[in-house]
Amino acid sequence: MRIVMSGASGMIGTALAEHLAGRGDEVVRLVRRPAAAPGEFTWDPAKGELDESILDGADAVVNLSGAGIGDRPWTNKRLKVLRDSRLHPTLTLAGAMGRLGNPPASFISQSASGYYGADSAGVLREDSSPGGGVLGPLCVEWEQAARTAPAGVRVVTPRTGVVLSTSGGALAPLLPLLKLGLGGPFGNGRQYWPWITLADEASALAFLITSRLEGPVNVCAPESADVNTIVGAVAKAYHRPSFCRVPRPALRLVLGKLADELVLANQRMEPGRLSEAGFRWQHPSLAEAMVWLRGDEQPGRQFS
Repeated sequence: MRIVMSGASGMIGTALAEHLAGRGDEVVRLVRRPAAAPGEFTWDPAKGELDESILDGADAVVNLSGAGIGDRPWTNKRLKVLRDSRLHPTLTLAGAMGRLGNPPASFISQSASGYYGADSAGVLREDSSPGGGVLGPLCVEWEQAARTAPAGVRVVTPRTGVVLSTSGGALAPLLPLLKLGLGGPFGNGRQYWPWITLADEASALAFLITSRLEGPVNVCAPESADVNTIVGAVAKAYHRPSFCRVPRPALRLVLGKLADELVLANQRMEPGRLSEAGFRWQHPSLAEAMVWLRGDEQPGRQFS
């Protein structure tokens, strides 16, 4: 298959590109800088500029563009960057597909568990209502932008949860502290995080490229776990304690709005559609995820 991808240099994009190349697919990367390698093409999503001929003959388009949600404080300027970096690329890709007589069959456009808001009660399924705050409305707009793709294109919006990896993601700031015996749960630790390993995230996105699923798909592991359980499992994997709890007021003081909508968010998400479609996780349980997480530190480890 020939797959055009935006955001291929990010943590998830890198893992997915390796996975797709490993199964024999051709990955075409869209880059904002001048193209410098075979298979790279320059675009400018901020201006809505993309030569649609790059998409001609592609089987699928995968959109992973978006500035990091937790990288910086949520000032008004940063919130605009978060929104624009998601909506502009999505609308640019959908518009380019609309200019083709025979557009790609599938458009996999990333969304997030933030769709459900920060404090959602009960189990969250794909038909659950969107939440409020910053991320809920942003994800609604993001998914709506993906659905502007032309008729006949199968649009999938994966609502990805917390990706576990040693190379970035939610564990990046926590792992060094845990290894020193200084880490611990955030807040009371009873909030659910919809976790998934990076290897399973890449496999799930690759699965969605060839599946028949359309619309929103929850992408997380089938085993639910709260933050106490997740942090405890990570600490145990590295043979370290995890008693240094970070209280809610301290998190809010340092992180502001970001604390409530990311670190303290309660999202007990269920990957119902992914499971029903026949996807098989490599790491369906936290115990299996921890074995992989420690192995993930080995140089040259490949995603399978």
